[in-house]
Amino acid sequence: GPVVGSWYRILDWLIPGNTKVVAVKKVILDQGAFAPCFLGCFLAVTGAVNGLSVQDNWSKIQQDYTDALMTNYCIWPPVQIANFYFVPLQHRLAVVQCVAIVWNCYLSWKANRM
Repeated sequence: GPVVGSWYRILDWLIPGNTKVVAVKKVILDQGAFAPCFLGCFLAVTGAVNGLSVQDNWSKIQQDYTDALMTNYCIWPPVQIANFYFVPLQHRLAVVQCVAIVWNCYLSWKANRM
């Protein structure tokens, strides 16, 4: 929550406004910069918490990262276009958290599969 909320404030500062073009620019930045980094961190931390060695963790990340990122790109861009275009900044995190319930279940399944 706090990381994503801060990210949305940064996006609004970097790309102010709420037109369709602005929403697309925010999604490009969100999905091109934030999503790949956040996903990599999530998989790395999950592997570490699960007790994987550095080598096993790296192998697991290599195995899961691309598939998880492609799945991310199927789910999040449409959600974020609507979120950035229609939803005021103070409510964006709540919208994302509703979708994130399903997304986090997928990520947990993916990260904990051996």
